[in-house]
Amino acid sequence: MSMNNKLDQLYRSVIMDHYKSPRNKGVLEDNNITVDMNNPTCGDVIHLTLQVEDGVVKDARFEGEGCSISMSSASMMTQLVKGKTVEEALHYADNFSKMMLGEDVDDDVDFDDAEALSGVAKFPARIKCATLAWKAMEQGVQQK
Repeated sequence: MSMNNKLDQLYRSVIMDHYKSPRNKGVLEDNNITVDMNNPTCGDVIHLTLQVEDGVVKDARFEGEGCSISMSSASMMTQLVKGKTVEEALHYADNFSKMMLGEDVDDDVDFDDAEALSGVAKFPARIKCATLAWKAMEQGVQQK
């Protein structure tokens, strides 16, 4: 098995792990930011709640329905932005969009598990699936 095939297989297993065992699934109560978005092209739906205090994303939760790409991306995104400043979260979102378009990302960005979604760039129809949660987060943190 070639190195590329091994990497693709590893990335698929990371994506399926987040899909089958999503992190931060649920809804935050009280006066938190709520964003609902959908991808009409394929039917992905996300309900994102964020707790932002003093310019920091204290917590992030999501619920939704969709393909493995969109739901695992939401899981990965919520893990990445928790504890980040709004500016850092937006920086991650901007770089995630670049990664989805096959562009170079900034050296200071460590996507952790979300790196597994880099292969989506080869499938333009799936880019909206991968970026849905990130677009919801961008919209949400800009409300605060």
